[in-house]
Amino acid sequence: MSTVSHWFRRNLVTLAGVLALGYLILPNLVVLAFSFNKPEGKFNYEWSKFSTDAWTDPCGVADMCGSLGLSLQIALLATLGATVLGTMVAFALARHRFRGRSATTALIFLPMAMPEVVMAASLGTLFLNMRIPFGFVTILIAHIMFCLSFVVTAVKARVMSMDPRLEQAAQDLYATPVQTFLKITLPLAAPGIAAGALLSFALSFDDFIITQFNSGPTTVTFPMFVWGASQRGIPVQVNVIGTTMFAAAVVLTVAGQWIGNRRKARA
Repeated sequence: MSTVSHWFRRNLVTLAGVLALGYLILPNLVVLAFSFNKPEGKFNYEWSKFSTDAWTDPCGVADMCGSLGLSLQIALLATLGATVLGTMVAFALARHRFRGRSATTALIFLPMAMPEVVMAASLGTLFLNMRIPFGFVTILIAHIMFCLSFVVTAVKARVMSMDPRLEQAAQDLYATPVQTFLKITLPLAAPGIAAGALLSFALSFDDFIITQFNSGPTTVTFPMFVWGASQRGIPVQVNVIGTTMFAAAVVLTVAGQWIGNRRKARA
């Protein structure tokens, strides 16, 4: 009994990590399983029989792939805009001292602590007052605004952990400011920039509340399509899209980890 107790105490953290990971992955496994289901009625809540119809025709539902393409387009553009702006803001906050720096930091991090419905209503009111038509542009601006804080957080943490002596050494070797940034600073900050970009893409792609307030009557993203379809029965193809996105995220994560391990091994 003492041996079992000793083994349990020694592996308690590992067991807790495995249980937490299993708890997070279990819903995705359910989505994967029901993507091969052929429900008898409108609702895909009970297993009926195995079928690959949804996988062979993922765009069989009207307007679903159109909304998916719109969400991907907005997510890519929002990620690009938030990453560029957020990286510049992060470098400014981490490397420079200027008047209003503390206030700027507080304003940047405020959207992370603010409820989404507050930011969504505020942006919607702003667009109404400025007489900007709701649609693709308003959604894109709103997504860049709330993704910006997460990019700044990730990049700033990375920049503050960088050793400034590496950049000073490059300058001592007669590197120009542009060469120092491209060959030293940017590669060192790349993990933080990549983390912020991936987080921005995920947040933008699955956002519903902010999009709902700023989308207009004719612009329907994928989360809005799923919400609308839930009232009359979510099609099986939604499970296919969810499984595909989850698999893509896992592949990107594993690939990034593998590349990082190879770089460490070479160093």
